[in-house]
Amino acid sequence: MTETITEILRAYRAGALTPEDIVARSFARIRARNDPAIFISLREEAEVCAEARALARAADMQSPLFGIPVAIKDNIDVKGLPTTAGCPAYLYRPHSDATAVARLREAGALILGKTNLDQFATGLVGVRTPYGVARNLFDQKLIPGGSSAGSAIAVAAGFAPLALGTDTAGSGRVPAAYNNIVGLKPSRGMISTAGVVPACRTLDCVSIFALTVDDATAALKAITGPDAADPYSRPRPLREMGPMPKGVRLGVPTPGDRLFFGDRHSAACYEAALARLAGLGAAIIEIDIEPFYAAGRLLYEGPWVAERYLTVKALIASTPEEIHPVTRQILLAGAHRTAAETFAAFYQLEDLRRVSDHTFASIDALVVPTAPTIYSVDDVLADPIGLNSRLGVYTNFANLLDLCGLAVPSSICADAIPFGVTLLAPAGEDAFLAAIGLEFHRASGLPLGALRQPALIAPPPT
Repeated sequence: MTETITEILRAYRAGALTPEDIVARSFARIRARNDPAIFISLREEAEVCAEARALARAADMQSPLFGIPVAIKDNIDVKGLPTTAGCPAYLYRPHSDATAVARLREAGALILGKTNLDQFATGLVGVRTPYGVARNLFDQKLIPGGSSAGSAIAVAAGFAPLALGTDTAGSGRVPAAYNNIVGLKPSRGMISTAGVVPACRTLDCVSIFALTVDDATAALKAITGPDAADPYSRPRPLREMGPMPKGVRLGVPTPGDRLFFGDRHSAACYEAALARLAGLGAAIIEIDIEPFYAAGRLLYEGPWVAERYLTVKALIASTPEEIHPVTRQILLAGAHRTAAETFAAFYQLEDLRRVSDHTFASIDALVVPTAPTIYSVDDVLADPIGLNSRLGVYTNFANLLDLCGLAVPSSICADAIPFGVTLLAPAGEDAFLAAIGLEFHRASGLPLGALRQPALIAPPPT
């Protein structure tokens, strides 16, 4: 099996495969899947193959992402490809790569193309796009998750073992859960957002999709670091990942505060996840989750909607009909926020941050469902804002409270739909979460993404 970054690099170094072989496989799988809604723009295969041959001749095979195909969410600049943010009228052609993309190339990665998204990264559903709704890999009636729908599908379907998304309210975690893959939302400022179309500049994170925690962490290590071009960049070095700590204290909502909106399958899968973590030696500690929910509710009730509005203010003023109607409705609500309302929200959030800090004094991390349930495309089209809001109940608060997050596959529910959990901790604890997530994922026995590989993730060779 040569699906993960670790395995592909091992095959390259053994002379069993070349980067051109893997690129050709990627394009063959894209053609076989035949879903034009996954990519908004896709490079020519011959062009990427030529780049792969040049890389093999000139690059250091020890580069951390040597010859690894990568898909990029289409709100992140890639030189030579248009950036649309899911809106044709917004299209521009960048003269340079986003910093995160430039660092991928420096690490040896090969860019396949730009992936579909909920327009302006506003949504968790993957259906707010004029470029078509990408088909869910496990049940075509269901939403693929968003906003980073195309990037998550590209990894789960085996087009690329690595993809970049963005995460402001859960866009790098919810589609990971729905696609049975890992979604790493780093600490804010850890990966530069220079060259990323803003959703909320004060909250935005570039996120990473991969098949395994090892792969996601390797990618994070390759692209993290301060960037003078990003005023929100922070010097948060990634520590080395150690083993899962013995007796790690994991906070969970009390049973009465767990929200699944009637989804008994997800509720049962969450209980099973907690039992597995306890079996791995974790202490499961019930906490009051309501302050975290309250912080999450601020995201679309407070000034951060106005922050989203800033990105599209000129487009709304000139040609509002060019914006997806649901996205337009959400963003227009940000046009009328007052300064008084803004400061009131800031004060409330600061109070909630203190409560969050107090909670983390008694636990090491939170473990919550990544998403409480999943809906059909038809259901979401009938109630686009209400159902989307439900899906963010466990994700919306993370960036507001400056938490890092790791979404990890947990199980396939009785309804044959993937279920995942998310580990959350204060900023800077990315490696700590990875240590827990790695052991949890290995213990799941799950296949990789939608590839139906018979076994998961053997421990790396010593």
